Amino acid sequence: MMAIILATGDLAPDRDNYDESYDATRDLLRSADITFGQLETSFADKGVRLPQARHAVLARPDGAAALGRAGFDIISMAGNHVLDWGNDAFFETRDNLRAAGLKVVGAGANIAEARAPVSFTLPDGSTVAFLAYSSILPHSYWADERRPGCAPMRAHTIYEQIEHDQPGTPARVHSYPHRDDLAALEDDVRKAKASHDVVIVSHHWGIHFVRATIADYQRDVARATIAAGADAILGGHAHILKGCELIDGKPVFYSLCNFATDLKMDPVHAASKSFNEIRVLAEEWEPDFDSLYNFPKASALSMIARLEIAGGKLVRAGFLPLHIGRDAVPRLLARGDAEYAEMVAYMTAVTDEARLNARYRVADDMVELVAA
Repeated sequence: MMAIILATGDLAPDRDNYDESYDATRDLLRSADITFGQLETSFADKGVRLPQARHAVLARPDGAAALGRAGFDIISMAGNHVLDWGNDAFFETRDNLRAAGLKVVGAGANIAEARAPVSFTLPDGSTVAFLAYSSILPHSYWADERRPGCAPMRAHTIYEQIEHDQPGTPARVHSYPHRDDLAALEDDVRKAKASHDVVIVSHHWGIHFVRATIADYQRDVARATIAAGADAILGGHAHILKGCELIDGKPVFYSLCNFATDLKMDPVHAASKSFNEIRVLAEEWEPDFDSLYNFPKASALSMIARLEIAGGKLVRAGFLPLHIGRDAVPRLLARGDAEYAEMVAYMTAVTDEARLNARYRVADDMVELVAA
C-alpha cells in the first residue's frame, strides 16, 4: 500500500478571504495521507510586536481553520516569525491551529516541547515522525527551559578578508553549525528513528533571495541530519527555489519557496532602506503596487514536495511544479505548460550552480529526484 506525503513552501496569508489561497490546490492537498506546511505568520486576535521583528503580519485567527479546510495536517512553527507578536499571540496561534485539527511541530512552551516529534500512523501501519528546526532566528525567538519559542539550529558566521592589503574589499563568508544545537538535533532524530519507520525533518534555513547559493552550515546540517537517521529534509525560508540533493539516497529539498504567501507593497515601503537592502540580493525584483505577491521574479516558480512511503520506507521522492501569479494563489502546472518546463530548467540550473547531485526526471505523476 502506497502512502503520499506532500509538503508546501512557506505560508503567510494576508487577505480578506483566506480560503482563496488554496482554491487551485485544495483537492490535491486533501488527497494526500499527510500534508505539511511551514507557517510564517501568527493567527491571533491581538499581540504586541517585538522590536526585533522585521516583516511582521498579524493574521486573523480564522486563517488557521482555512489551513485545515485546505487539507493541511501538520504545521511547523519553527521559523523567524514565531514570536513576532509576543508570547500571547504565539500560544493563541498554536491553540487555533490545534482547534482546526492540525498538529504543530517545532515550537512549544519550552525547549522540550519544541523538540518533541509529531507522529502519524499510515494506513498500512507504518509510522512517520516529523521534527522541525529554525536557523533563521531573531534574538530570543528560540525556546529554552523556561521560555516559549522554536527549536533552534543556530549557525555562526565568520568573514575572511581575502586581499589583506586591500581594505574594504569583499570578504569570503564561512558558516558552521552551533555545536550544541546540532548535537541536540542529532539526538532528536536518532530517538525518533528508533520508534518510527520514517523520519522527516523540516529546516527553516539558508540565504533568502540569493540565487542558487547554499550556505556551508546547511550542507553540514543536512549531512548530520541524514546520518542521524532522517529519511528526508524539507527546507524553507529562502522565498525562492534552491537545488536538491540526495545524501545516501535520501532527498534534501533546500528550499520549497513559497506557497500561500501574500505580500502587499506600497510606495513608502518600496522606497525604504530595509526593503532595498534585501531587494539587491535577488536577480530581478520590481515592486508591483497592485499585486498581492511582491517577491522576486524567480519566486513565481515554486513546488510541492511529494514523498511516497511503502512498507515503512521512503521509496520515491520528487516535486509538483507550481506557478504563483500576481494574485498570490499557487497553481499546479501541467507538463505542456511553458512554466512547467521553465520551472524544471530553473531547478536544473540552480542545482548545478550549487554543485548538488540531484537530477530531475519528468514522470507522469511528478518530477522525480534521481541521483546523478
